[in-house]
Amino acid sequence: MTSLWWIRRDARLSDNPALAEAQASGLTAAVFPWSPAVQRWSGRRRAHLARVLGSLHADTEGGIGVRDGNPADVVLTAARQCGATTVWAQREYSPAAMREQDAVQRSLADDGRELRFVGSPYAVAPGRVLKADGTPYQVFTPYRRAWREHGWRRPARAADPGLFVSCASDVDLEQEAALGDAQDGLLSPPDFTESTWLDRLSDFLAGPLAHYAYDRDLPGVDATSHMSVPLAYGQVHPRTLLAVAADAGAADHSTMQAVAMFASEVAWREFHADVLFHHPEALRTSLRQVISDDAWAAGDDADAAFEAWREGRTGFPLVDAGMREMAATGTMHNRVRMVVASFLIKDLHVPWQRGADHFRRALLDYDHAQNQLNWQWVAGTGRDAAPYFRVFNPDAQRDKFDPAGAYVRRWVPDLDTPAYPERIVDHKTEREVALAHFRREKRPSPQS
Repeated sequence: MTSLWWIRRDARLSDNPALAEAQASGLTAAVFPWSPAVQRWSGRRRAHLARVLGSLHADTEGGIGVRDGNPADVVLTAARQCGATTVWAQREYSPAAMREQDAVQRSLADDGRELRFVGSPYAVAPGRVLKADGTPYQVFTPYRRAWREHGWRRPARAADPGLFVSCASDVDLEQEAALGDAQDGLLSPPDFTESTWLDRLSDFLAGPLAHYAYDRDLPGVDATSHMSVPLAYGQVHPRTLLAVAADAGAADHSTMQAVAMFASEVAWREFHADVLFHHPEALRTSLRQVISDDAWAAGDDADAAFEAWREGRTGFPLVDAGMREMAATGTMHNRVRMVVASFLIKDLHVPWQRGADHFRRALLDYDHAQNQLNWQWVAGTGRDAAPYFRVFNPDAQRDKFDPAGAYVRRWVPDLDTPAYPERIVDHKTEREVALAHFRREKRPSPQS
């Protein structure tokens, strides 16, 4: 009997519990719905997704179908055509993804078929780690401690490419990749095959991991895993990252501190997903108010400042380097992400939601929970957020983390030339404005 694998954010053959369960009963068909939600993605994300699915199609010798339409319709039609009474999928936890899987489940049930969930995009699924009183954690450090105590399974066995049966497609992936490139191209498209990402992970563990605890904050040094892109498309599972890093630490005890730090970064990703699961309104709404609504900048001047920030011409080299890196590559070093976000919110006084919306369009590694909750962290509005009165100084950050200027010189070649723009604001002045807004919000109301 043929089963059906509904591909979601798990476009991989290794460590894929849903696919492993689908293949447990024998032959498996696979389908990915090229849905209206996907069609609203930025061109660069659609182009990369098309290439990811194309590589998976090649790895399965044509065993996956990519079809245009709503997931509820696409999955049901595929199940009927391949005779599958059971559809296997990983469970997702973002608000839109949960609505989507509910619709698919109802559609299949009405037709006498079953949707079965196995696994998630996380080592520990959102909602699993709770305090003793059954409530979710609000602070990262105790969450991380409980997350580690909860633990996770070892990676699932790899799928057998020979067990796939063909599933027809009506989406031309090469054409979609070309269209995405034409609309919103990158300087150079990144890797898109599962095997290449796994090789890069091995290279990271064999080299940069040893110095990860410190070097991860240096944007001019190639010291991070670069796994944010394959994580976003499901080509690598975080459980795989944790398992192979732990094995590397066990083999070389001198790297244990670095392994712990690497695991902590994975925990932040899972914490943000947990927060969004418990607080779906966090996609658009601040979880706490730190300044009055009337303190945010608006009008033509605010729009002009936002455009200068977006285009990397603020006159602050580290901010401009980060924004230009993202425009060219679809990614940005994490330390620099914090700096550019702080600059928009606290130097330009633009609401975090506007910056988050631009990142959604510009980032190749976009993830709902990571993007929104990281922005809320910088804004001081989220769970366990940096306090609003913490304002990153772009010059001090540059001096500390890019002292030789390797990162800035790469992305801002016009620095120290007449073409480089003047500074659009005075940081010291705008910092005082931001702090004044904060103090005004915290001032007790006068008694009547």
